[in-house]
Amino acid sequence: MYTHEDLSRLQAQSLKMQSWIRQQTFSPESRKTLRRFSSWEVSELIFKINQSTFRGRLAAEPDLPGGEVEPDGRQRWFSLDEINELRRRMKINRKSLMPPRPAGKRAFRVAVANFKGGAGKSTVALHFAHAAALDGYRVLLVDFDPQATLSHSMGLTDVAEDYTVWGIMARDLIRETDRMNAASVAAASGTALPRRQIPASIRDLGLDKLRHGDFIKPTAWSTIDIIPSCANAAFVEFASAQYRHLNPEWSFFAAVSRYLDGLPDEDYDLIIFDCPPAIGYQSMNAVFAADMLYIPSGPGYWEYDSTTSFIGQLAEALEDLAAFGPTFPAGKMSLPKAFVDIRFLMTRYEPGNDLHRAMFEAFRKVFGAHVAQNPIEMTRAVEQSGRFLSSVYEIDYRDMTRETWRRARASFDRAYEEFKGSVIAAWDKI
Repeated sequence: MYTHEDLSRLQAQSLKMQSWIRQQTFSPESRKTLRRFSSWEVSELIFKINQSTFRGRLAAEPDLPGGEVEPDGRQRWFSLDEINELRRRMKINRKSLMPPRPAGKRAFRVAVANFKGGAGKSTVALHFAHAAALDGYRVLLVDFDPQATLSHSMGLTDVAEDYTVWGIMARDLIRETDRMNAASVAAASGTALPRRQIPASIRDLGLDKLRHGDFIKPTAWSTIDIIPSCANAAFVEFASAQYRHLNPEWSFFAAVSRYLDGLPDEDYDLIIFDCPPAIGYQSMNAVFAADMLYIPSGPGYWEYDSTTSFIGQLAEALEDLAAFGPTFPAGKMSLPKAFVDIRFLMTRYEPGNDLHRAMFEAFRKVFGAHVAQNPIEMTRAVEQSGRFLSSVYEIDYRDMTRETWRRARASFDRAYEEFKGSVIAAWDKI
């Protein structure tokens, strides 16, 4: 017979292996670092200009960042900070290299969500974040998934549950309950209403004293921050049910949205959510806070079936929230919940596979213009990026044949450019 003690022992054994894997995957110090990018990548793949034009500008303006030069002098390698400095200071044909961003708007929020595990949610969130950073955007990732794949891929492993989405929700419960109690005391009738009680076991954690920045962690990418997750955050579903019982009037689904409302508009350009493969308290927080819903799906029938179930159950859950009414306290978002755009993205796609092509056409026939026209292709480089908890953008093309690397990158580049186009078209509507 096996009890919780046996499960704890097995977890302890696994944690030891995780530590060893991290050392092999990242660096001797178990700390992930970001590689430099060659002048070929910077010019043709990032700035999208001719390499000779780029080299000519560097030669003509020696005060520009010059990167590190290879011993043979053939190639320069630039850090992300140097790339962004070049982007700010260079113009090509009098055109800025800075990415488009509507003036006076807050960061645009995208939830990458689906009901089925293995649909590629973390892979899509990771690659879109890295592509956006190389495009000049400042990105905040929010990992809602207790599996914490996105957090681990960004190099964060030792995370306390207080500083995850669970901590944000518990903090919001305390603050919202105190706000309601204060409003009850100051009721116009002059009659004090019953105070809602938060037990000491929750209040004494001190989460209500945490500042916004306490939940945000830097990563190896200087323009990407993350609100990480961890395995211990899995209990958030049970805790949230308890919290709702403590204060039935607490709009639990708006906790993360209220938190994000408190961030300065200029801190980030994009906020990307990686959602768990279930509809629960965490995923409802993600979709409620999102401006756009991005739904990845594999190319098989079961993935299509699962995606259909997901949007149906999500519709029912959002309909239930709508019953709270437009006056229910939900931060700057309003009820009923509305998305500026909804997109479906096919992942693990093989162009030469008849079944995959048929499923892609089925998606387009059913969901029409909501289907992204550029699926994520399955290549050896994509498989390798998953094994090593890195994106294709992080993998050095010298570690494999350049053509294999370029094919994988081109697939994500096309998907990102379409994603970016959808975001820019929707940004003005928020």
